[in-house]
Parts: sequence; structure tokens; C-alpha cells
Amino acid sequence: MDSPDPSRSKRTAFLLSQLGALASARFAERTRELGLTPSDAGVLRLLGRTPGLSQRSLADRLGAVPSRVVPLIDSLETRGLVTRERSSTDRRNYELRLTDEGMKALGKLRGIAERHEAELLAPLTSEQSAQLGSLLARLASAHALDTDLHRDTTVQ
Repeated sequence: MDSPDPSRSKRTAFLLSQLGALASARFAERTRELGLTPSDAGVLRLLGRTPGLSQRSLADRLGAVPSRVVPLIDSLETRGLVTRERSSTDRRNYELRLTDEGMKALGKLRGIAERHEAELLAPLTSEQSAQLGSLLARLASAHALDTDLHRDTTVQ
């Protein structure tokens, strides 16, 4: 392994930002092939993991006001990917669930995410990739980031 150049060590945050922007742009290109945005993909992923989530809870997880989430859910519902069902415990709320088509889209997104990660990490050995993942998870935890969800500032 190459020894780190001390003059470049203060650029870590900048490099993380560059790589994050690159990864985001490439992921957006890939989701566009399915007719989805990264925001759509994030909602589908979250609903796949937590079926029955309320719109308010979804907005909280996204870090967005509920009124900004409504058009996102409306769009997913119109495309047949998500359904709203009245909550059996609180009739004022709707529970969000993936439809069969939503589950198929989620499966396609998983494949896209796996190929995306493999391409991004291709220059690393499997050991380096595992080490990077561990270090990034540690940083994410230290900064109280939700590792299951990328907060999309366009939804806020």
C-alpha cells in the first residue's frame, strides 16, 4: 500500500464530496433508465424495508415537511408502485405499501445498486473495499447519519 502524502491528507472531505457527487450522478443516470429518480428509489427502498409507514413518518425519515412528500407519493401511486391504505389503528393516517409493481421495481433497483457499487469500488481490492466500508460506516454513525437512507435535499 502506498504511504499517504501528508500534503494531501487535508483534502479528505473534499475527495469524499467529489466521490459523493460522482456516485450520486451515476446513480441518477441508472435510476432514470427505470423512469425513477433517486428520491423515488429511496422511498421505494424505505417502504420495502418498513411497509405500512405513514406519510408523516416517511417525511420525518426524509427530513422533509409532509407537504413536500405528498407529490412524491402521488407520483409513485399514479405509476402503480405505491398504495395508500387507511391505517387500522388511526383512521386519520394512511399507511404506505409497495404494490407488486413496486416490489418488481425495488428488485431492479437492488440490481442497479449492486452494479453501481461494484463499478465505483472496482479500483479497490476486496480487503480495501471492506476497510473503506467499515471506516465510512464509523463516520456515518459518529455524525448520526441514517445509513439506510440518503436524505435528498430536493425533497425538503
